[in-house]
Amino acid sequence: MKKGENMEIIMHKYKDMDLKGSTIINGFPSSSLMNSIVASYLVNAMNLDQICGLDADEFPPIAMIYDSKPKFPARIYANEEAKLVVFISEFTPLPEMARDVARLMLSFAEDAGCSRILSPETQIIDNDGLKLFGIGSTDASRKELVQLEIDQLIHSMIAGISGVLLNEGRLRNLNVIVPVAQRGPDTSDARTAAMVVEIIDRMIPTIKIDLKPLYQEAEGVEKHLKSLRKQAAKPAEHYDMYS
Repeated sequence: MKKGENMEIIMHKYKDMDLKGSTIINGFPSSSLMNSIVASYLVNAMNLDQICGLDADEFPPIAMIYDSKPKFPARIYANEEAKLVVFISEFTPLPEMARDVARLMLSFAEDAGCSRILSPETQIIDNDGLKLFGIGSTDASRKELVQLEIDQLIHSMIAGISGVLLNEGRLRNLNVIVPVAQRGPDTSDARTAAMVVEIIDRMIPTIKIDLKPLYQEAEGVEKHLKSLRKQAAKPAEHYDMYS
């Protein structure tokens, strides 16, 4: 992709749903696998339906195989009754893809009448432990953080898709909340994802997630995603050799 050139993300729609008032979860991984673990757990725990496949020339040339069926490397799952939409991917988009992926998510939210976007992030700190903070794009989203008793970050930096979502959400007056899990270097992605899912369960009254098996299953999801990413890297490296 040339500098300054927009990436075209093709949306293959499989099913129409009334998603007005729904919450969107950003499941594109960034600095860790936490987003993917959260998204995968929600898709399976809530038995969400795949409504769209996402593809682009800049995406890895791979097909994800689930239940013997090929799926695009990025997808959208949803459930009308739960008022939940999940964007999910097993690969981390290149930095130059961040704006296009974020804007696709924002446009989807506006077109479908979704109420907000949640885009979890992690930050590694020197201290041990795990604590959740939050950032909101609008006064309404910041008020919600106060009501949930989630401390807001005062000074920090949010990069990538989440950063674009916050800035564009402010411009479009669209509620974007970025839960930021600050964790020690020895805290696993799975444990961090489990805490984020607990917060999502509190934030969305239309869903009820069984949290008892969450930590055990999150560890398994993390191992599975790491395996998939290793497999995905091989065809991508082979493709780069001939591009």
